[in-house]
Amino acid sequence: MRNIIETGLPDIGQPFSWATSGGGMLFTAHGPVKMDGSIDTGDPEKQIRLTFDNLATTLKAAKSHSDNVLQVIVYLTDIKYVKLLDSIYKNYFDAPYPNRSTVIVDKLVVPGMIIEITVSAIA
Repeated sequence: MRNIIETGLPDIGQPFSWATSGGGMLFTAHGPVKMDGSIDTGDPEKQIRLTFDNLATTLKAAKSHSDNVLQVIVYLTDIKYVKLLDSIYKNYFDAPYPNRSTVIVDKLVVPGMIIEITVSAIA
């Protein structure tokens, strides 16, 4: 059975839930979405931090924690952001780190958006 997690993040008018849980697992996806529902398309560092802040908000709402994260898939629009991602990522996860894959993509759903993540965690 799929349970919807009420995260407190804004409705951005697309047919998805910010986070779902079921079978002891939590699934969520995030980008640089501001609390007013707009997408931050500016400074890459701010986009990455906002994306992981949104993840932290979701984990808290789900009564979970970053230590419960098993896998993170990161989509970036340019390989030049990987070092910046790595430096910020360490502020959100402790070693031993979750499994991670970083995929470089041509573009994301909103022009100027440089990051999107999907996360699987223990609920």
